[in-house]
Amino acid sequence: MKKIVALALACLMSVSLLAGCQQPEQVSIASPEDLKGHTVGVQAGTTGETYCNESVEGIDVKSYKSGLEAAMDLKNGQIDAVVLDELPAKEIVKQNPELKIIDKELTTEDYAIAVKKGNQELLDSINETLARIKEDGTYDELVKAFMPADGNIVLPEMDLGTNTEVLKMGTNAAFPPFEYIDSTEPVGFDICVANEIAKDYGKKLEVVDMNFDSLITALNAGQIDFVAAGMSATEERKQAVDFSDPYFSATQVIIVRK
Repeated sequence: MKKIVALALACLMSVSLLAGCQQPEQVSIASPEDLKGHTVGVQAGTTGETYCNESVEGIDVKSYKSGLEAAMDLKNGQIDAVVLDELPAKEIVKQNPELKIIDKELTTEDYAIAVKKGNQELLDSINETLARIKEDGTYDELVKAFMPADGNIVLPEMDLGTNTEVLKMGTNAAFPPFEYIDSTEPVGFDICVANEIAKDYGKKLEVVDMNFDSLITALNAGQIDFVAAGMSATEERKQAVDFSDPYFSATQVIIVRK
């Protein structure tokens, strides 16, 4: 009897291992129209989620805390595609050669910085800083550092200044190259821009990392002073917060398995 039981267990383990080694089903998606009938991963609270829910019919939208989590499920065959901003998508594909971006752009939106409604003083200061860094070359240097043609990001050194009073930036550090964790610290394009904003405002930057879909709530609750998180200034969000001038134009793309 022991031999029979052992043999049965061995057979079950073999079946389980074989099942775990199965390759994800091949899915043919070459355009936005091909998303119909498939399960598509998005980052919660982003333009990609809004686009999939409002502009693409006949798809099953699955929301994740980050684009990377969605990409991992895509690799494992749990979903069929991911809709995400182009630059984070490129970084994900670079680190995961099993994935690719299809050559069809979806929608383009402008990123802006959010402040609590009525905080005109901070909003004016942010707009002045955005104009300054574009004029003095700081903006171009940050683009070169975080979005280089060869894909090799070189983190610039940040001058934190000598101020002691804190200005709190809310973000979701799962959106490279705009904000992500390097070792244990949040870094990225938005954080460097925010540091310039804080210095010009006479304060020291403090970064508060949280879920993307919690940022506006935290801002209006006074837990943070502004949001810089690759956030597009949609009409719906404008009802809840005030936005700065746009500082970056981004395009949504589709990631699929090769």
